[in-house]
Amino acid sequence: MSAEASSSSSSSSSEINFQNSSSIQTNSMASPSNVNMGFSERALSAAGAAFLSAIIVNPLDVAKTRLQAQAAGVPFQNLSHTCSFGTNTMLPDTRCFPSCYRSVLGEPSCSPYKGTLDVFYKVIRQEGFGRLWRGTTASLALSVPTVGIYLPCYDILCNFMEEYSSQNAPSMTPYVPLVAGSVARSLACITCYPIELARTRMQAFKDTRHGKKPPGVLKTLDGVISTNRSTGTLGSSLHRFRFLWTGLGAQLARDVPFSAICWATLEPVRRQIFAMSAGDVSSPVTVVGANFCGGFVAGCLAGACTCPLDVAKTRRQIEKDQVRAMKMTTRQTLIEIWRDGGMKGLFMGVGPRVARAGPSVGIVVSFYEVVKYVLHNRKYQTKN
Repeated sequence: MSAEASSSSSSSSSEINFQNSSSIQTNSMASPSNVNMGFSERALSAAGAAFLSAIIVNPLDVAKTRLQAQAAGVPFQNLSHTCSFGTNTMLPDTRCFPSCYRSVLGEPSCSPYKGTLDVFYKVIRQEGFGRLWRGTTASLALSVPTVGIYLPCYDILCNFMEEYSSQNAPSMTPYVPLVAGSVARSLACITCYPIELARTRMQAFKDTRHGKKPPGVLKTLDGVISTNRSTGTLGSSLHRFRFLWTGLGAQLARDVPFSAICWATLEPVRRQIFAMSAGDVSSPVTVVGANFCGGFVAGCLAGACTCPLDVAKTRRQIEKDQVRAMKMTTRQTLIEIWRDGGMKGLFMGVGPRVARAGPSVGIVVSFYEVVKYVLHNRKYQTKN
């Protein structure tokens, strides 16, 4: 990176270079903020962004998961009765409307969810307002390490690949964000998948045990292993722990295309916004605005495009028959969803998914970039 060395030799030229490129982080292998910041600083920025996003958008995640779980026929269990809505090949229809779960207000409610707002209304009435943040602990436990791995790895890979492609294959440079995003997301997804499995299960099932604390992340994961242990169908401990990665294929099939679409869209959008900012790219407001707008557009588009894969992932993760779960593939699951619900089934929960993905990506990317901006400015001022 000889260009970096010559640039850093002069404080004025370094400052100009930073103002023109540090905010457009992905692309700027010449950006001092990307060169001088270590992995730990990037990870800290990403973790803070993930923490904020997880808390804000968790109710939408609960709504999306409930709608998808309902379409899969997930039973709502009481102590002695079971109610479920709709029929499909994964879970049998076990309707029992007369003995449905009663809400905290004493009114029976056994009608299916009709949409995002209906989910909010019924969850609040039947389970309490706090249940909209059901699984937030798992979301935080998942998003903080996942984004802490994902964004820094994307940064590093993107800078390295852009430098290499610009020197050896300039025609491939536009595809760098797509490839770097896919690889970084795959690494983060595989590493943190068991927590994702716990979060989906915690959000999918209605809590009907009043006065008892719902199971947390560790207890939920222990239940996944214990269920298999009790069946005795797969004897070894290795196979039991393998179930913690049940549905990983569907997760990768959803997250890798999501990341590829997201970064391939985000980069040109925010680059265009910076180009329209009349040279004021060094302003924190511009950094936040450009990254949030680019992230919002990219997140909405990627979320809508990958919704069928998200539905397949949810179905595989909530499947309680462990033998069946291990044999299921994403392709088979998508065929079952199409057979059960057609196009509507494939895009079940698309509303809350898009409503969640847009702000979530916008918050994470803008927060990440502005923290990097602040940290770099502080370092620069300290040196001078």
